[in-house]
Amino acid sequence: MIILPRGFWTIWGTFFIAMILMLIPLPEWARVYQPQWITMVLIYWCLALPERVGVGTAWLVGVMIDVLTGTLLGQHALGLAIIAFLTLKMYQRLRVFPMWQQALSVMVLVAMQQMVSLWVLGIIGTPPDSLTYWISSITSLLIWPWIYLFLRNTRRAFQIY
Repeated sequence: MIILPRGFWTIWGTFFIAMILMLIPLPEWARVYQPQWITMVLIYWCLALPERVGVGTAWLVGVMIDVLTGTLLGQHALGLAIIAFLTLKMYQRLRVFPMWQQALSVMVLVAMQQMVSLWVLGIIGTPPDSLTYWISSITSLLIWPWIYLFLRNTRRAFQIY
């Protein structure tokens, strides 16, 4: 029998909810404003539990996104793995930042993940049409404080340490 660490299902449940939020159909005009839900959830768990959520988790979540969305296999996995690596390298610094600095850092990390995806899209010959591609990093900046508070309260409610 495999014994899973405390909170295993809660952590994966938050990734599942983020995937559902990512897949919700939106009108064409609103798609560019959709925050990078999964990237923000990954950043939070790498900050909160760096010994449990890392590059391997990011790679697995990225492959699941690639399968769900039908994109090139490994496109999101590569971007999320890089973001997890960078977050784990800076997590002690990011934890003590005030919320506005954390939000700016999250915006930069989300933009880096988008840059990796843009690079892959450029290689396969399907780059985005305009600069609206980058708007989701700004909406991620704006929604980060609420994501952080929701996930922190969830972690505390389920006593995940």
